[in-house]
Amino acid sequence: MGARGKGSVWAAERKTFTDPVSGARITQLTDWYAHSHHPYFTESGWYDGARRLLFTSDRLDTTNLYSVHLESGEITQLTDLDRRCQAFGRKVSVNPVRDEAYYYVGDALMAIDLHTLEERTLHVRPEGFFQGATNATADGKYVVTYHVEDPTVRWRDEIGDDMPRWTDYMQGRKGPAVADIRERIFASHPRSMIVQIATDGSGHRVAYEEDHFMGHVNTSPTQPDIMTFCHEGPWHKVDNRIWGLNLATGDVWAIRPTGDDEAVGHEYWMADGVHIGYHGRTPNGPIYGAIRYDNTEQVEAPFAYGSTHFHSLSMDTIVGDGSRTDPYLLLWRMRDGQFEGPKVLAWHRGSLQTGYLHIHPRFSPDGRQVLYTADPQGYGQVFLADVPEWEALPERASVS
Repeated sequence: MGARGKGSVWAAERKTFTDPVSGARITQLTDWYAHSHHPYFTESGWYDGARRLLFTSDRLDTTNLYSVHLESGEITQLTDLDRRCQAFGRKVSVNPVRDEAYYYVGDALMAIDLHTLEERTLHVRPEGFFQGATNATADGKYVVTYHVEDPTVRWRDEIGDDMPRWTDYMQGRKGPAVADIRERIFASHPRSMIVQIATDGSGHRVAYEEDHFMGHVNTSPTQPDIMTFCHEGPWHKVDNRIWGLNLATGDVWAIRPTGDDEAVGHEYWMADGVHIGYHGRTPNGPIYGAIRYDNTEQVEAPFAYGSTHFHSLSMDTIVGDGSRTDPYLLLWRMRDGQFEGPKVLAWHRGSLQTGYLHIHPRFSPDGRQVLYTADPQGYGQVFLADVPEWEALPERASVS
């Protein structure tokens, strides 16, 4: 192997094994003594006709962006950050029209051509705000991000230097102190803005702003002007979690309005780009559901067991990540308005210790595999689980 750095090709680290619980075929794509993880579950990392997959890795003491060729297993390093600069924004998104990806390095929103590896600065966040994730519109013309006022700077005078920083929360660190920061930010109603940035570098505009803790900007994969965002905070306290925004008209509306003793969240777009999946609870218990972005065609049903994050291409088959105490990839399927299952797809053994070690399962574009991150040997690695026939998988209730 030659010198490390941008454009260098690393030998395949891939290994394949049979899951000891489900019998499913599992492919481990990374195997390095450092954390690696795939993009957030709402953001597809596949490109080059689904032949390659993006991931980030902390190998060689620096977080950088990489891709893995899914047939050969070879890994290409795409960025080369100064190891003294731990400022790589890990929530990466891919342009659906051309092979270009978007991510933050410090304050700068970057675009990278995934073939030439040329990088461009598209936008710089305003001072006093923290940047959020990125998501490209369905026509590839824009990348959407969000900025939230950072109130923790003034709070440090009240609480002292031991107070967790905003970055502790945004980087997925856990613990009571970080949870308290999230609660305080929610209660402070920080100024937040959604920014629409032209991917050709011609400029940007603030598409929407308000005094509320916003996050999770998700663009429809088929409707160029339609996106969702959320009101962050404890689900039982926010006025409404899921919101729609029409980028062309500026219209904003609540999606799946919640009533008393109801909470929903972890929303994502299904493959058709008009239905939104989510999970939550009602007075009758836990539910999983889907709804069109215009609040029609709502379908909800109770389900057994639970998970932290879910994904699906439609309502036919849902994957969930279990929990720290129930460390399985679980599958449910919808039949006659009710969920069957769950069945065990894989024993992931993930710790979920930080946000970057969350399992965050996501179906491949063809629905034949589930992508996930887990740390069964101590470091986070990236895996693909083949999805067998439903009848071949064990019921979760039968697994001790």
